[in-house]
Amino acid sequence: MKISVFEIEGWEKDRFECLGDEHEVRFDKRVLDGESASDHADADVISTFIYSDVTAEALDRFDHLGMIATRSTGVDHIDLDWCREHDVVVANVPSYGDNTVAEHVFALLLAVSRHLVEAVDRTRRGDFSQAGLRGFDLQGRTIGIVGTGRIGAHVARIARGFGMEVLAFDRTEDPDLAREIGFEYVPMEELLRRADVVTLHVPGSPQTRHLLAGPEFERMKPGAVLINTSRGSVVESAALLRALGDGTVAAAGLDVVEGEPVIREEAELVRSVFSREHDLEMLLSDHVLLRMRNVIITPHIGFATREAVQRILDTSCQNIQAFARGEMQNVID
Repeated sequence: MKISVFEIEGWEKDRFECLGDEHEVRFDKRVLDGESASDHADADVISTFIYSDVTAEALDRFDHLGMIATRSTGVDHIDLDWCREHDVVVANVPSYGDNTVAEHVFALLLAVSRHLVEAVDRTRRGDFSQAGLRGFDLQGRTIGIVGTGRIGAHVARIARGFGMEVLAFDRTEDPDLAREIGFEYVPMEELLRRADVVTLHVPGSPQTRHLLAGPEFERMKPGAVLINTSRGSVVESAALLRALGDGTVAAAGLDVVEGEPVIREEAELVRSVFSREHDLEMLLSDHVLLRMRNVIITPHIGFATREAVQRILDTSCQNIQAFARGEMQNVID
């Protein structure tokens, strides 16, 4: 088989070299788009990361594609309808960083609660004053976890270790998990009303797009903190900006933002505005959020530890090897 791996960094190539004994493996640093797809039109298998927008237009460039091995859990960047229509198998990495992302949730929360970014910047300038740096304890606070899958469950465990009260909302409740960890399932409206911290752990999909928008922010406990390490589309950027402005949300720790794939490069931003493919208000809101003192944004690194990335690469290679043997592993229905 001919295997093309996109969005690949040099140090990642070694893990895919094991496929080279039986297959032709090609690497491309670029995201998958129409141009890069045309350069690999004869590929039987492609592997991408989350920054590739795997559209029907790009996929139409492949002559006999059989599999997409995404190096992610989420598949919202892939046109699954096209894949079904063309009998293309899509395999993901269902679990690689339950603890990894959960730990980043608390890295963001602690940075917000203790004003760490401003404190470090200030002391680097030689200013050791404590004015405006008074934080708040996590112990005794209530955290609301939206989504109690693997990552959400791990967040609950860590929160209990901090002495926090844990509320959760999920469309499919797991009473055994709630008893094991010690949290309470409540309706979404009650979670928003009671939680001092709201953290999101749901996949990106049409059903979760703008899960938090204007009405939801209005229901939140005044002065609450928002943490989002799931997908940027889950939070409406303009609504969050308004909530931060009126004090409904005191602060936010974001590893993802709604326009993330676009604002990664200014050239892409300009092209998007002129082509009207993206909401200009959303893009401008994201840029304002980047500069707010009570907002901490990291560049989608919640997954990025040595251990988690190794698990991603290992599972992706195993998915491809299974497909080559005629077996199905971690396939999306």
